[in-house]
Amino acid sequence: MNRSVSASSQVTSLAIQPTVLFKCLTDEIRLKSLLLIQHQGELCVCELMVALNEDSQPKVSRNLAMLKQAKLLLKRKQGQWSYYRINPDLPQWIQTILAETLFGNTTYIQANLQQLALMQNRPEKLTCC
Repeated sequence: MNRSVSASSQVTSLAIQPTVLFKCLTDEIRLKSLLLIQHQGELCVCELMVALNEDSQPKVSRNLAMLKQAKLLLKRKQGQWSYYRINPDLPQWIQTILAETLFGNTTYIQANLQQLALMQNRPEKLTCC
């Protein structure tokens, strides 16, 4: 009896419907942003703009806001920068999908990673975060 109580208390309260996840993954900017963030751990909007070769900050921010609203990403502010990272409280099935998608498709974001590596004046992150 205690076993079932402790098992149910470990279940995350974050519930995301599959349709929400897969709708987010259908847009190339959102999919690549998730994969880049998954690969890098955390990225700011300006880094994603460079990596995605997007000139429109509002366009990138709008897509990141959709991912945040879907609870796939968390956002933190550091000075003028907004940093995004994968929500660590995602259900395991979503974490697995993101990890496997990145692992099986690194060539899909290879050019984006190269763009990011060439970026000059990348914002510095706090070492405590």
